[in-house]
Amino acid sequence: MTNAYDIFSGVCVFVVSVQLLRKVFPWIYENLLGPKLFGSGVKLREMGSWALVTGATDGIGKAYAKALAKKGLNVVLVSRTQSKLENVAKEIEEESKVSTKIIVADFASGPEIYETIAKQTAGMEIGVLINNVAMCYTSPERFLQLPNQEKFINDLVSCNIFSVTRMCGLFLPRMAERRKGVIINISSVSSVIPSPMLTIYAATKAFVTKFSDDLATEYGKQGVLVQSILPGPVATNMSQIQKSSWLACSPKTFVGNALRTLAIARQTTGYYPHSLLKLSMDILDFLSPTVARLATLKGLEMARAKAKQQAAENKTNTIK
Repeated sequence: MTNAYDIFSGVCVFVVSVQLLRKVFPWIYENLLGPKLFGSGVKLREMGSWALVTGATDGIGKAYAKALAKKGLNVVLVSRTQSKLENVAKEIEEESKVSTKIIVADFASGPEIYETIAKQTAGMEIGVLINNVAMCYTSPERFLQLPNQEKFINDLVSCNIFSVTRMCGLFLPRMAERRKGVIINISSVSSVIPSPMLTIYAATKAFVTKFSDDLATEYGKQGVLVQSILPGPVATNMSQIQKSSWLACSPKTFVGNALRTLAIARQTTGYYPHSLLKLSMDILDFLSPTVARLATLKGLEMARAKAKQQAAENKTNTIK
């Protein structure tokens, strides 16, 4: 009996050790060793002369546009506000001495915007596509309490899901023909961790994460690199985080780190403190899924209460 028990114990230890190694080593390489020691070996300028960035006037999208311009790519900027597009285009041209093109498009509207984008980019060699545009909640909220629920859900799905699939449909064919290209789809860490009070947003980002992973498999052998980025908190207008910190970094810091993971990680948070955040949630979820979900719910309920209080104070100050 002792020998059988020893053998069984040894097998269990071996299996657990192998599973840990399968998780730990890739995590260390993708988040620490790979980006720090090697960086991305992808020569983005060789993918094509133009990059296209959606949601390019603020936050992560603007940071990607500027970073790609500094690598020598001309940039197509797509967003819904003409004046903001003009300002960002001017900044990029002055800083990086590249060409820009602006396209006004509201991704929460109908399919006609994709016809406009196709016409305005006809004949352009788009080698890099950044699908960044997205909508989120103004503050965490329960599903049944979402304001203007039907319109909000339609807009959120149009902006977060249709934009990614339609933009890939527009530019992937030429990339596959040329057998080179890069598509970076901005998802969210909320797509892979419990996200009550952000239910629809997290679900749309889960689509982006899954879509990107399978698209990468389909077209990898045709030279097209598809990556999904799952950021945690970044100091942007959409997140309503005003001041950057180690965890909630600036868009420039985030994008600089994320670009170093290209070709190293197919799916990544892009910034290793966000990977630590995801890892801690994964561990908590493994130990107790119920506790993980309740803890997240409690945290987001507190964030909702704080946002409501802030909104009430702002309203009071405005009235005074």
